[in-house]
Amino acid sequence: MEVALFRPEIPPNTGNIARLCVNAGVPMSIVGEPSFDLSEKAVRRAGLDYWKDLELYRYSSWEEFRDQKHAEGKRIFLVSKFGKKVYWDVSFTSQDVFLFGRETSGLPEEIHKGHPSDQIISIPMAEASRSINLSNAVAIILYEALRQEKTRTNP
Repeated sequence: MEVALFRPEIPPNTGNIARLCVNAGVPMSIVGEPSFDLSEKAVRRAGLDYWKDLELYRYSSWEEFRDQKHAEGKRIFLVSKFGKKVYWDVSFTSQDVFLFGRETSGLPEEIHKGHPSDQIISIPMAEASRSINLSNAVAIILYEALRQEKTRTNP
């Protein structure tokens, strides 16, 4: 499994997600440029002492990321409030990748276009709600996928 962030904007969210990935034993990818500095000096100053333990991959574009993951035979699930399929209705595998959008604008329409609709998933929320905090959304999806994997390997 893998968590991927598309052009993240809020350093504490990215830090929380990185910590979650380290603790879950999964890699994290950043697709496109983040809105903040990820240099070693910057993460050290932010107190991200676990950053050195993170398996981090960087991709300059959606196309580069998509092509690499497809070449590896992996499914990419877009996590979006526009997904027609709820995450708990999906059978995940250890090869799946979860792509999360920007905190303020989600994933761009060009990423949604042409992506298999059964691989665009959502987290249910109240109709009046706009979004769920990004690091919370990652935790919900990632730990459901890990739960499913654990259930398959240790029934």
